[in-house]
Amino acid sequence: MVTEPPAGDALKIGSHTFSSRLIVGTGKYADYELMREALAVSGTECITVAVRRERLIDAEGRNLLDYIDTDRYTILPNTAGCFTAEDAVRVARLGREILSQMGNPGADWVKLEVLGDKRTLLPDPVATVEATRTLVAEGFQVLVYTSDDPVTAKRIKEAGAASVMPAGSPIGSGQGVLNPNAIRICLEYLKEDDPDYPVIVDAGVGTASDVSVAMELGVDGVLLNTGIAHAKDPTRMARAMRLAAESGRLAYLAGRIPKRLYATASSPTEGTIAAAGKSRG
Repeated sequence: MVTEPPAGDALKIGSHTFSSRLIVGTGKYADYELMREALAVSGTECITVAVRRERLIDAEGRNLLDYIDTDRYTILPNTAGCFTAEDAVRVARLGREILSQMGNPGADWVKLEVLGDKRTLLPDPVATVEATRTLVAEGFQVLVYTSDDPVTAKRIKEAGAASVMPAGSPIGSGQGVLNPNAIRICLEYLKEDDPDYPVIVDAGVGTASDVSVAMELGVDGVLLNTGIAHAKDPTRMARAMRLAAESGRLAYLAGRIPKRLYATASSPTEGTIAAAGKSRG
């Protein structure tokens, strides 16, 4: 019998609750039809959309939102491509306006990205905290992309973020979780006296094992895009990512055995023939 996560083991971020712990992006797919299929197979209930990406219209004039079941998915608008706090706030407001007109529940939140460098796409920590404070003051639930620096993560939470989202590795790099110890420290800092605070690994996931590693560390979810969209078979990879998130969560809840330097017998030595002979002697 397969053991499922306990009832009520849902991903909760602000006022939003999901049974899936994957948040999946909508960019970089070969076409919208493939994107729609991969999203469905991934099992996600929350998808992120770059609001400023061609105003959601592709080169052929097709609207991305026409290929998304907005009754099925909660849309998480993001500020990808913004390099100043002012630009990010403006794009966040635009996303709220678009989703409010659609009646999608994602109108009340935003995934904040304020980048500091075009080559690495690493975040600008000062501008990120500044934009977080502004958007929180305007009533947004703000999910914040950041580096894996624990001190910055703590400052972002203090600024009012609904979730801190440390990168596993640079955006689109496929390198997985490069510094698991940094993620562990982020978890310790962010969940201290607040164990239910949601921490999401965002960026750098390349394959299913990366998702499992992240989930086994104890993060609450994983946000990914390129790992599915640029796979040779995005639909198969979407299913793999779904299963990896589920298995990683189960492994974390089950609790791994401690690592040891030397071997430990998997079978008990008490009651064996050798042990019985020694006791008679």
